[in-house]
Amino acid sequence: MSTADTATEPHLRRSLKNRHIQLIALGGAIGTGLFYGSSSAIQAGGPSILLAYLVGGAVIFLVMRALGEMSVHTPTSGAFSEYAFRDWGRFPGFFSGWNYWFNYIAVSMAELTVVGTYVNYWYPGIPTWISAAVFLVVVTAINLLEVRLFGEAEFWFAIVKVVAIIAMIALGLLIITTGIGNGGVPTGIDNLWTHGGFAPHGLWGTCLGLAVVMFSFGGVELIGITAGEADDPRRSIPTAINQVVWRILVFYVGALFVILALYPWTAIDGQASPFVEIFDRMHVPGAAHILNAVVLTAAVSAYNSGLYSNGRMLFSLARQGNAPRYLGRLARNGAPAAGVLTSSAITALAVVLLYVLPEQAFLYVVAVAMVGAVFNWSMIVITQILFRRRLTPEATAALRFRMPLFPYGNYLVLAFLALLVVVMGFSPGYRLALVVGPLWLGGLYLAYRVQLARAGASREATTVGA
Repeated sequence: MSTADTATEPHLRRSLKNRHIQLIALGGAIGTGLFYGSSSAIQAGGPSILLAYLVGGAVIFLVMRALGEMSVHTPTSGAFSEYAFRDWGRFPGFFSGWNYWFNYIAVSMAELTVVGTYVNYWYPGIPTWISAAVFLVVVTAINLLEVRLFGEAEFWFAIVKVVAIIAMIALGLLIITTGIGNGGVPTGIDNLWTHGGFAPHGLWGTCLGLAVVMFSFGGVELIGITAGEADDPRRSIPTAINQVVWRILVFYVGALFVILALYPWTAIDGQASPFVEIFDRMHVPGAAHILNAVVLTAAVSAYNSGLYSNGRMLFSLARQGNAPRYLGRLARNGAPAAGVLTSSAITALAVVLLYVLPEQAFLYVVAVAMVGAVFNWSMIVITQILFRRRLTPEATAALRFRMPLFPYGNYLVLAFLALLVVVMGFSPGYRLALVVGPLWLGGLYLAYRVQLARAGASREATTVGA
């Protein structure tokens, strides 16, 4: 490809500021997994699920540092797909990109499946699939805006979540220590161990909650996708990774500590967000309604981030020649409209699933999302090992944002993900993932071979014609 050709190709615009990137990543990771899915994690492990969030957070930090090292060295919207393509090979690049898209389609569907549950808190007569359809259209429209406007919208979506979680933690601590909102009677933290102990189902129960815990952290790797549209990626990416990971840990562990201290874990039934349930049952004036509005915003925000990343990934795959050409087109405002609309159309299957299986929809899409997440995180840490092998000692020494504990941290992450797959095999709701995973891998490999065959046939026809 000539220099002139490269110069005339469409490019995503570097319009995202540091504050946008930090809040987009935070918004992508604080959603349904925390506000809704945490109830099933609590039921599996009791109060000890707090330890699972700490361990899971540490693993995600290592994954993000591996991604961050490559993103700072070579900022691109294709992120791990581009890196796997360059440092591993054509099929790993093909698989990594399409798998990330597949993963975030499932995550986006999970967010949509619970929107109706939150709306039903106020309007129980509205079918959940109708609520999902309305928000699907609204979020798709937001993603067709110029990226700077999208970043601004997601910034404020995430701000709402962050402020609400901080306020909830503060209010919860006041109830625990002073009894405000509870008739002046401090609740204390006895609920952490008086209902069967801190780990009522033992260590295995804590492990069984890992699937939902790790689903909760899915989305933070969106930082790597934003690198292609960051105005100063070598400064903003390290800041975003270091700050976002510890903030998520504070929000997750802090918020769930308050929830588990305020109310017996055995009373959390999963029929609504545990955050709303707790404050509704404790009769804190207005708190439950405010929190329900917040968790609704959180789901919409996480879906918003998911659609953003899916559109960019399809754009990158098309530019690599690994997706239909039309997906590599940009609208006049710089948005990858074709990728966004295609991803939105596939995500609309969540509306159909809610219509057909309203009770099981969330669990099914979470199980499928976990397949994609395990593949994603594994690909990132393996690709980073190969990335390091490609560098000379001088280039390694010059890295601006190095992966800590390399390569032992990479092996630790892979061992943890292997344990997670074993745990999913023992969880009835997640066994579907162990069927979908091999089928997805095999299907992508078949698609890759077909693409190679077509490319070979095209080259042969061109040669004959010449």
